[in-house]
Amino acid sequence: MRHPLKMYAAVAMLVGASWSGSARADWRDDIGTFRIGVVAEPGAGNTVPGLATLTDAYTKALGMKVEFVVARDYAALIEAQADAHIEYAVYSATAYATALQRCGCVEPLVAPVDSDGAVGIRSVLLTRGGKVRDIAAMEAHRIAMAPSDSVGGSLLPLAALTAEGVKITQNAPFMIQASSAAAAEAMLVDGQVDALFGWATVAADGQSEVTGGTEARLEAAGIGKSELETVWASGILRYGPHTVRSDLDPEAKRRLTVFLTNLKSMSPDIYDLLETKHAGGFTSAAPKDYDMAVAIVHMMSDGSLQR
Repeated sequence: MRHPLKMYAAVAMLVGASWSGSARADWRDDIGTFRIGVVAEPGAGNTVPGLATLTDAYTKALGMKVEFVVARDYAALIEAQADAHIEYAVYSATAYATALQRCGCVEPLVAPVDSDGAVGIRSVLLTRGGKVRDIAAMEAHRIAMAPSDSVGGSLLPLAALTAEGVKITQNAPFMIQASSAAAAEAMLVDGQVDALFGWATVAADGQSEVTGGTEARLEAAGIGKSELETVWASGILRYGPHTVRSDLDPEAKRRLTVFLTNLKSMSPDIYDLLETKHAGGFTSAAPKDYDMAVAIVHMMSDGSLQR
């Protein structure tokens, strides 16, 4: 492990901080303390692993006092950012879309990437033996769907299809509700259904599917690769972003983006403290990357989702 002082120095050099206590930029004076909001991990209370290290890294990146705020859940975090009690928040994809719906005052800066290059997931309709030709043919077949709380296997396909003008609901006669994603896969393996809604991880180009996902699970369960066909695929649901308030000074946004997108290579130990689920680093993110998340939130809030 690299020495902490060396890591902090690398971060400071990375963003080119030229701040001193006697000569601060106006935006720092206006903010006073830059507050970063995160949701508490289950069972962790208000503690953040490596809090002192993370606080110091962000302090050096911005050249100002930084404080972490731990929220009990995403709802509390969204209210805190909407009310300008925090400048920066780490969200799931749908939590970001909810925050955007709540105030329209937030924007994504970066999002994590997997070590294999995946930037998010898409929903896919997989059929076996070519039984289902296309989306229009679903009504003549039995289609397995994961429970309503499954993002890739239920929420994402319903929202994406609705956005495409295809009106289906979870209680449609041809939709077979499974007790879990694994149960839906077992139905296809056993021949109880002709297709299922699953998920696939997707690379940054938006086209290439990365190893893993429902298809790989079905192949591991004994279905030959040549038997499976992707009938339909949704847009990409990007991994959850690090966000800021839209009214944050552009220089602060620039410093944070440079700091975060170089963090994995410059200070991997700090990156591992900040991002525990996706090991590939951060890349820049834009609002359009979360169109599918917005579609999900819109569907759930306007009553389009029927359980």
